[in-house]
Amino acid sequence: MAENLNNLSVLREENQRLRLVVEELSILNDLARVISSTMSLDVVIENIIKRSVKAINCKQGMITLIDGEKPTGMRTLIRTLDSSTNHEQFHLNQNILGWMLINKKPLTCDDIRNDTRFSGVKFEENICSLLCVPLLVKNRLIGILAMFNKKESKHFSQEDSRLLSIIAMQSAQILENARLYQEEQKKMVLDREMIAAREVQMSLLPKHIPKVSHLEFAAKAIPARDVGGDFYDIIQLKENLYEIVIADVAGKGLSAALLASLGKGVLCSQVIQKCDLPKQLEISNQILRGSLPAKSFITMLLGCVNASTRGVKIVNAGHCYPILFNAEENVAKILPVRGMALNITDKLIFEETSVQLAQNDCLIFYSDGLTEAQNKKEEFFEEARLLDSVRKNAMKSAENIISSVLTDIKAFVDDHPQVDDVTMIVVKAI
Repeated sequence: MAENLNNLSVLREENQRLRLVVEELSILNDLARVISSTMSLDVVIENIIKRSVKAINCKQGMITLIDGEKPTGMRTLIRTLDSSTNHEQFHLNQNILGWMLINKKPLTCDDIRNDTRFSGVKFEENICSLLCVPLLVKNRLIGILAMFNKKESKHFSQEDSRLLSIIAMQSAQILENARLYQEEQKKMVLDREMIAAREVQMSLLPKHIPKVSHLEFAAKAIPARDVGGDFYDIIQLKENLYEIVIADVAGKGLSAALLASLGKGVLCSQVIQKCDLPKQLEISNQILRGSLPAKSFITMLLGCVNASTRGVKIVNAGHCYPILFNAEENVAKILPVRGMALNITDKLIFEETSVQLAQNDCLIFYSDGLTEAQNKKEEFFEEARLLDSVRKNAMKSAENIISSVLTDIKAFVDDHPQVDDVTMIVVKAI
């Protein structure tokens, strides 16, 4: 009789064990089916947490994914509560995050305030017990799966830790794949935005450079990888009279390209009305003050070139000072034509000057992408090197001056990436 009772007890224990195994397999199979059916990171995380909270029978769970190699590089992407609770969402203490980053193994705290591993650490008032397991991909910690407060005032068991570890092991690679997929989707959106920005920017540049007697015009724009707001134009006003525009919008990306488009449209409306250069800047500034965001601004330099007389009038609204090369003296120098950028203030203050070009003299208009080009030592190309490059190449054709100066800049920066647009215009007397 006693032997039969003992066999019955053993059988019941075995049945209980088998029932738990079946339940675990059911939980794991259900989780695998759900999280493998989507590439949405948020959906994957939500399903992992909800099923973990139910399986471990606790009040709340969360996943923290890691951005870097330090605890400060972590970010909590999502938390979820079991439907039967109504507590505020808990946070995972930074000391716990650091412990998990170092140890990379399950952590169980059934009495978190009296745990000697975290003595002196202040935890949220409603957190009583905690179970954390690492999310590992090829032994690299990509995140932490944490459960808070076992229900019915019970402690987290070894079985809870084992099951949650299996869930974490099963989920880690899928989480990583979903994260990589999300990053790829974001990159694709960004790439499309950059293509759109580049198309806007390139549409602002002239399709053809005018060819005139007594003068050579040449221009070149090289956009940086991060699209900015440089634009230029050479506009024929009437026979032998041309207007040069070079401008730079503060900022990068699609927003800068769109603001550049707005800036050029506003200016061209004044050119069409045959306003003189100072008036163009004044009216453009008035219009832009009501259109541009308060912190945005546009630097702009205008030149009116008379091809017959080789005379050039210049006004400047905060743009880089032009360079004048005097062929007779073989000297390249800065023309300090000062001015304030557009959209800084209602009353625009700027200077204007006139230049008379003799044969082989030339004027160089450029953006700060030239002088602020950097090498690996983070040294700038600066005005002194630009002046030297202009002087040694100024007797070449206008196009060759540009290509030679850009070659000098390329040699200086070596393979350091270009971070700003490079724009250059040359007016050469022949």
